[in-house]
Amino acid sequence: MEIGSCIKVQNGSCPTSYLTRASYLHEQSYSIQNRTSTPSSYVTLPRKNCTCKATLKEANSKIESVEKVKVKPSEFSSDIELSSLTAISPLDGRYRNKVKDLSHYLSEYGLIYYRTLVEVKWLLKLSQIPQVSEVPSFSNESQKKLQELIDGFSNDDAMQVKNIEKITNHDVKAVEYFLKTKCQEDPQIAKVLEFFHFGCTSEDINNLAHGLMLKESLNSVILPVMDDLINAIFTMAKANAHVPMLSRTHGQPASPTTLGKEMVIFAERLSRERHDISKVEILGKFAGAVGNYNAHVVAYNDVNWPKIAEEFVNSLGLSFNPHVTQIESHDYMAKLFHSFIRFNNILLDFDKDIWGYISVGYFKQVTKAGEIGSSTMPHKVNPIDFENSEGNLGIANAILDHLSMKLPISRWQRDLTDSTVLRNIGVGLGYSLLAYKSALVGIGKLQVNEAALNKDLDNSWEVLAEPIQTVMRRYGVEEPYEKLKELTRGRVVDKERITEFIKGLEIPVEAKTELLKVDFKEQWMR
Repeated sequence: MEIGSCIKVQNGSCPTSYLTRASYLHEQSYSIQNRTSTPSSYVTLPRKNCTCKATLKEANSKIESVEKVKVKPSEFSSDIELSSLTAISPLDGRYRNKVKDLSHYLSEYGLIYYRTLVEVKWLLKLSQIPQVSEVPSFSNESQKKLQELIDGFSNDDAMQVKNIEKITNHDVKAVEYFLKTKCQEDPQIAKVLEFFHFGCTSEDINNLAHGLMLKESLNSVILPVMDDLINAIFTMAKANAHVPMLSRTHGQPASPTTLGKEMVIFAERLSRERHDISKVEILGKFAGAVGNYNAHVVAYNDVNWPKIAEEFVNSLGLSFNPHVTQIESHDYMAKLFHSFIRFNNILLDFDKDIWGYISVGYFKQVTKAGEIGSSTMPHKVNPIDFENSEGNLGIANAILDHLSMKLPISRWQRDLTDSTVLRNIGVGLGYSLLAYKSALVGIGKLQVNEAALNKDLDNSWEVLAEPIQTVMRRYGVEEPYEKLKELTRGRVVDKERITEFIKGLEIPVEAKTELLKVDFKEQWMR
C-alpha cells in the first residue's frame, strides 16, 4: 500500500474515493497543523481496487502546479470604474436599486447640494438686512440666477466642487469658490462675492446641510416605506383577526391567541416608534466659530445677529438651537437614531417571530418561477427575505448606535471626530431602509396555513387547564391549580381526558355545561 496512492481520490473520480478522499483530506489537515510530521507518519489507506500508481509526491506536485496559477495584481486596473460590481459597500453595489432613492439626499452629492443651498440662501438673507448695506437687495434677475444655482444643481456641478477641493483640501471652502466662479458674470452678485460664507464657520454650513439631508430623506423616502410596512402588518392583522393560534411561552404550548392579535401588536409598536421618529425636532445653529457671533459683532455691531440666525435657520424648515459651541451638539441626532434603533429592534422581533412561524408551518411562502431556495436541496423555500431583513437591521443598529453615542461628544468647543462619522448617516439609514423593504417583500409572499394552526391546537388540549382551574376557583373547589397540574403537567392530554375531568368536578351543573362547550378555536377567542 502507498500513502495517497490514487490521485483520483482528490478529484473524486476513483470508485473507492468517497471515504478515502475524506481520510486523505483529514491527514493533509493533520500534517499542516503538525509541521514536524512527515509523509511516513501518515496512516496508510488501503488501495483496494485502485489501479493508479500516483504517489503522494506526484499528488503534491500537481497541487503545487495549481497554486502557481495566480492572477498578478498588475493585471487589475489601478483605477477601477465604480459600478455595482466594484462598489465596496453592498448598498452601492448589490442593493443599489433598493436604496438608490436615498442617494439624492444622503450621498456626497446630497451633502454638496445642501451646502450650496445654505450658502446661497445666506447671501440672499444678508441682502435683506438693512444694516448690511454692502449687500443691497438683489434684482429679480440676480435672485433668479441665485435660485437657479440651487434648482439646477447637477452632477457636473458637484464634480466641479470636488475638483476644486483637490486644490483647497477643504470641502466647504470648495463650495464657496464654486459659487464665486458661477456668479462672476452677474454684475450685481459679482460685487458681493466675498459675502458668500460671510461670518460663517464650516460647521454653520455643515450642520444645516446635515439637518436638511435628514429632514428630506425622512419625509421623502424613509417614513413612506415605514408606513407601507406598518400598513402591511395591519392588513395581516385584520385579515387574520379570527384565526386561532396556539401561543407559546418559553417555546412551550400556552393559552390560545389569534394570529391577527399577534400581528397587530407589532403594527402598534412600530407605529408608536414611527410617530416618535417623525416628531424629533431637527436643530440647526448659525453662530460662527465658537457660537458667540464674535466676528459678526465686530463687523456689524448694530445687528441683532442671534435673531437673524434664528430667522435664517427657521426659514430652512429647521429649529434653532441658540446655545452652541462651534458645532450643533448633535443631541437631536442621538435621539433620532436611538428612535430608529427601537423601531428596528421591533421589526427584528417581528422577523424572528415570522421566521419561527414559517418553520413550524403556520405560514407557507408563495414560490416564484425560476427562483432557487438551495443550491443542493431542490425542495427548499427559505425565509430569505426575513433573514435578510434581520441581518441588515443588525448592521444598521450597530452603525446607528455608534452615531448616537459618538456624535454628542466633542472636545471643548469642537474637534473633528464628528465630521467623518457624520458621513455614515446614509449607511445606517440605508441598511434600515433595505431591511424594511426586505420585510415587505417577505410579507407579500406569506400564506396562512390554517390546517397547521388547527392541528397544533387539536394536539394541545392541556392548555385548557387555565380556564378550567379559574372556574374551579370561582366555585370554591380546593386546590384547583394543583389538581390541573396533576392532570396535565408533562402528560399527553386529549379532548376525552379533559371532558372526563370536567364531568367529575363538584361545581354547578350550569358551569359544568359551559366548560364542556369551551372550544379554544371558537368560543374562547370571542
